[in-house]
Parts: sequence; C-alpha cells; structure tokens
Amino acid sequence: MVSIRKRGEEIREFILDNVQHHPKDVGNLTASAFGITRQAVNKHIRLLIEQKVLLERGSTRNKHYLLCPQEEWERIYDISDRLEEHQVWNDDIAPRIGKLPDNVLDIWHYGFTEMFNNAIEHSSGKQIVVRLEKTSLTTRIAVYDDGEGIFVKIQKALLLADERHSVLELSKGKLTTDPANHTGEGIFFSSRMFDDYTILSGNVYFSHKFDEIEDWILENRRMQSGTAVLMALNNNTARRAKQVFDSYTSGEDYGFTKTVVPVRLAQYGYEKLVSRSQAKRLLARIDRFKVVIFDFEGVDTIGQSFADEVFRVFRRNHNDISMLHVNSAPEVEQMIRRALSHSLDA
Repeated sequence: MVSIRKRGEEIREFILDNVQHHPKDVGNLTASAFGITRQAVNKHIRLLIEQKVLLERGSTRNKHYLLCPQEEWERIYDISDRLEEHQVWNDDIAPRIGKLPDNVLDIWHYGFTEMFNNAIEHSSGKQIVVRLEKTSLTTRIAVYDDGEGIFVKIQKALLLADERHSVLELSKGKLTTDPANHTGEGIFFSSRMFDDYTILSGNVYFSHKFDEIEDWILENRRMQSGTAVLMALNNNTARRAKQVFDSYTSGEDYGFTKTVVPVRLAQYGYEKLVSRSQAKRLLARIDRFKVVIFDFEGVDTIGQSFADEVFRVFRRNHNDISMLHVNSAPEVEQMIRRALSHSLDA
C-alpha cells in the first residue's frame, strides 16, 4: 500500500513539474513516462484539480491545464511618494510570497529590492507597477516602470552606436549610469540567481536562464515604453545567493573580479565577427576584471582580425587579466589558437 501511494505521489509530482511546458499534452507525457494508461493519468489529474493545485481550461481539443495560482496581486506605485524598496518588500512582497525556504527568500529579497530600486532611481519615470503570481511550484514577479527605458539610458550614457550594444555591456557587469551611488552589480547578479530573468525595453528583449551560460537578445517587434523586468524562481530551489556571488567574487574584500562575456551579443543580426572594431566592442570595460571568460556559444566562426585583437593585442597589453574561452566551435578554436601562437612569437 505504501509503495502504491508513493508511486501516485511521484506521478502527481511529475504532472506538476511538467504542466507549464506541456499544458496540452501533459497527460500523454505522463502516461509514457510511467507506462500507464491515459485513464489512470486522468485520475491523478482529477485529484490535483480537486486539491486546487491544478486548473483545467478549454474542452476537447482545446483542453489544457495550468498550475492554480496561490497568490495573484498587483499594485501601482507613484515614484513621487518617496518610495523605499525595503519598505515595499516588508509591507507588500514578503507577506505575499509567504513561507518559503530561507535561501529562496534571500534570492527574492535581493532581486526584488535591486530591481525596484533601479526603477525608483534610474528610470526617470513616474510610476512603477509590480505584479506577483505564486503557484505551488513557482513564484513570478514583474516590475514595470514608465520611464525612459534601460537600454536607451545606457546607450546615451556610454555613447553607444546601437541600443543592442547596451545588452552586451549589461551582461558583463559593473555597469551603472550613476557610479557615485551604485556599483552596477544588481542586474548582473540578479539575472544569475533566478531560473528565468528577462528585461524588455524599447526594441530589445534580453533574457538569461540559470541553466544556460550565455545571455541572449532578440529584437522586439513592438516598441515597449519604459522597462519591464520579469523574474521567476522555483519555490524549492536549492540555489543560494551566496553560491552565485562566490562564482564571480574573490579575495578578502569579496570583490567582483570575474565575468563571463557572451561573445555572440557582440554581433547583430546575421553579421559575422570579423573586424577589430567588433572586437573592441566586445572588450570594452573588461579591464575592470581579473578573470574574463569569453563564451562562444552560438558563434560559428570569427575572423582573423577579430581573434588577433582579442587574443593577441589586448592580451599583450593586459597581461594581468586571466583570459579564458569556452564553447568554441572548431573554426573559432582554430582562429583563437592562431592568434595565441602569434602572441608567443611576439
């Protein structure tokens, strides 16, 4: 009897874990995974619906399932009301997130307060909208502002030629338009703590997923006024904020000394990375770090001039920086090795 009950719990847990990505075919997926009939799966689905952790929507061919929200909440804040992010967290967010493991609450506390503070101090907007949704598995929080837009603001501050270039700079870390009052670490570390982290602003859509090394960028077809930051985290993740900090910091002062640079953010559209100017775009501000890892995921080839600028010229002039590379395709690796061999000859 105990083994039957345990198997039933495993089946229902499988359904809940997979329903978000398979809202229409979670039944077939479960039947295949456990070698049982659809009728048997339906009994478990009915039980989850009765327990109010699963919702059924549509009928016949359009039938699909959703996790039942345990909490849905939204509020509009006026920035002119002298908002303080810690007060908003204590009064509005923490009580609605509810009882979660301490490590999960630590991540939410850090991520929410950093993003809300950015909206207060950097957006140049008038209002901030916060939306929260919690299910049995995941909590999601969105922070919207009606300001100038984060990528446009960075573009202007750094005199960048393209709004998309802002994403590359943001992904490196240590980027702020107000260096006197901010370190520029909030977005970098927040984006690496959550399961899903997205910024939508202007014509640019930036996303980072925890199980993927690289950040990625898409052009948004519709203009988005202001900035939207979307964060999602599993309610029972074992991840800790300290783990993320430790991955990029070192020394007695716990300095932010390491970064991973997603190389493909240096290319726009279908262009190839072949020129020294593109390399310099990639290399901007990385002299602020002691360890730099260039992630070539999604880059099929690079030109000789690009490789030479990064791995010979820059390396020769910054021999105090440890420069590493990962996920390089054969053609990319060949160009890197060629540049490195020339640096040894120099």
